[in-house]
Amino acid sequence: MNPAINTPMKALKSLVISGKEVLPLIEGGKGISISNGASTGAWAAAGGVGTFSGVNADSYDEQGRIIPQIYHGKDRKARHEELIKYAIQGGITQARKAWDIASGQGRIHMNVLWEMGGAERVLHGILEGAKGLIHGITCGAGMPYKLAEIAARFNVHYYPIVSSARAFRALWLRAFHKVSDKLGAVVYEDPWRAGGHNGLSNSEDPDVPQDPYPRVKALRDYMKEVGLHDTPIVMAGGVWWVSEWEKWLDNPEIGPIAFQFGTRPLVTQESPISNAWKEKLLTLKEGDVFLNKFSPTGFYSSAVRNDFLQDLIARSERQIAYVPEAVGEHTQPYQISAVGKPVYITPADEARMFEWRAQGFSKALHTPDQTLIFVTPENAKQILADQGGCMGCLSACHFSNWSQHEGNSTGRKPDPRSFCIQKTLQNISHDGSVNDNLMFSGHNAYRFARDPFYSNGFIPTVKQLVERIASGF
Repeated sequence: MNPAINTPMKALKSLVISGKEVLPLIEGGKGISISNGASTGAWAAAGGVGTFSGVNADSYDEQGRIIPQIYHGKDRKARHEELIKYAIQGGITQARKAWDIASGQGRIHMNVLWEMGGAERVLHGILEGAKGLIHGITCGAGMPYKLAEIAARFNVHYYPIVSSARAFRALWLRAFHKVSDKLGAVVYEDPWRAGGHNGLSNSEDPDVPQDPYPRVKALRDYMKEVGLHDTPIVMAGGVWWVSEWEKWLDNPEIGPIAFQFGTRPLVTQESPISNAWKEKLLTLKEGDVFLNKFSPTGFYSSAVRNDFLQDLIARSERQIAYVPEAVGEHTQPYQISAVGKPVYITPADEARMFEWRAQGFSKALHTPDQTLIFVTPENAKQILADQGGCMGCLSACHFSNWSQHEGNSTGRKPDPRSFCIQKTLQNISHDGSVNDNLMFSGHNAYRFARDPFYSNGFIPTVKQLVERIASGF
């Protein structure tokens, strides 16, 4: 799809979202401090729906400086409590900021991840502390069965993020049918094209993207079955020009439709990301965004292929299987540490191991899958320090083995093939290196370099971007 810039398009029809008629254009909530009160307030002021991230949002001191999220607790449980306090205060701060900027225009939503650490407590804390300032809660990354109940308690609308009709059906039958009046819309997030964490199921091939139309039609078909004919669907992931989605407008098979933009709002004047990050996005090529499974959440995620991701790829490639006793081809003993019994590897893997050690990757680290990865001593030291410094930012973390349930442990070994997501997202969102940190992005980010709107490095205001999108482009 590549329509000419001046091709006429059906007019976008406003929708009632969270109790107010607005443009059907929604800012996608993005991670730690990436969608904040400034971007959200500006998007709402432009007549759409702004969405700030409630995931460890920033708060400020009396001089307006960002308060660093530093942890003093001596164990993970204590640091987890500090994290929740930071998250609640930051969410309240950003809600107030968005409210002031919006000046009564549009709608203000908050995005949270159900799999974030202390999700229910954070939601309650922010909604209690920012009563009347937040109109809707968008929630994905998991199955948020209690989302409707929480929304009803605080008299706000809720917007579950799903990637299939099957997922919404499970949510509806178990919980959402009890609070249907507060269901503002259902967000369909394309699991192959969206940025951040993706909802691919085990039966879906990550390398074979599917056409979203039949999947969204199936979602609408089920919604009609349960009486949700007029409840909007929000198409998220892979949306760039609305004109490319014209057949979705006024389409009885799809019904009321809105569009969510996560990647394009990154390159705006109000976007809080660094200039280096914006400049990087403007130069990406097709294929530079990589769908991977390194995230400690266990979900697939989409991020820019940079030095950070290349290190994770190489780390996993320097991997060999072992067995505790010699069996079959596993005949070569390998002493992992100075104490304990050796494990056994194959002769071929022994040769690879010697080659890696000669290159400086001399430190072996266990994975939960009875394999070893080989890293430099410096990297090993940093990995172990990051695992030890865990503050429980996820409900369950593959990297550190933290769990907010089950005695605060997943019961599995920490996985050094992953990374501390809290550390790297805090770093990049506060002017850290765009090469040495995780940089989430949707797969359409290469279009910044091709879209004439961004010629000569032009960075629009949110108002200019919303007006441009409303025109179809």
